[in-house]
Parts: sequence; C-alpha cells; structure tokens
Amino acid sequence: MFWLLFCIFFAACLGAGVTGGLFPPGPWYRALSKPSWTPPDWVFPVTWMVLYACMAIAGARAAMADNNGIAMAFWAMQIAFNGLWTPVFFGLRNIRMGMAIIVVLWLTVFSAMLALWQVDTIAGLLFVPYLIWVTIAAALNASVWSLNREEAAKPTVQQG
Repeated sequence: MFWLLFCIFFAACLGAGVTGGLFPPGPWYRALSKPSWTPPDWVFPVTWMVLYACMAIAGARAAMADNNGIAMAFWAMQIAFNGLWTPVFFGLRNIRMGMAIIVVLWLTVFSAMLALWQVDTIAGLLFVPYLIWVTIAAALNASVWSLNREEAAKPTVQQG
C-alpha cells in the first residue's frame, strides 16, 4: 500500500514540477539582476527531484496514519501553490505576484510540516528540507524583486 500511495503523491509532485518545463526561465530571467548567491541553474531540478521524493514519502506515510485529515489538506494545498508559482513568475513574468504566491507557499509548507509531524514524525521531518528550500526561493524572489524594481512594475505579460 505504501508504494501505491508513494506513486500517487509523487505523480502529484511531478504534476506541479512539470510547470518548470512549460514555463522555463528563458532570456527574460537571465537578463534580470540577481543576487550573487543565486544557485546555478542545474541546482534547481536536482533539488526539486530530491524534495519531490521526500514530499511523496511524507504524503504516503501520513496517508496511512490515523487522524490525517488536516495533514492531507495542507499537503494538497502546498502542492497547489507549488505548481502555481512557476507559471506566474516565469510565464506571466510577474515578480510581485510570484512573491505573494511564495509567501503563501511558505506558510502552507510550514503548516503542512507541523500537521504531518502530528500524525507521523518522519513525515514532518521530511518537509524540513522543503521548508528550507522554499525559504531560499522566497529570499531569491524578494532579491530579484528588489534588484529589478522597474521590471517588476511592468504590466503582466499576456499569453496567447
């Protein structure tokens, strides 16, 4: 049963992650000013694959636990906001809205971590690296916003 649940949760993670392929950073992002501590491009997909595996394990473990309703609700909420950030930031090129989404993502990841911890300690621990990464991503988003005020003030790019 664990492996079936793991596959379901991992598929949800990959569904959120596919937005990275649909809305790649591209020339617009490369032209933005970024802080010196910006990770190299290759770090992002490697980190996300590890995090997605941890998230899927956490979800599967919690799904098998009793009294897991709140944890499962927060798990679902965080993956929805996870999948939303990339299309807004890279697709719409909306740095400010990306910042708003990543703040909500951080709050949902933190809440999910706490809720998961209540039903399965290991599941909660598996969300700690994710929270750290989203904290770094939020700091990067804030820095890009700060360093590119004029670009951030432009109207959102309309697709299609």
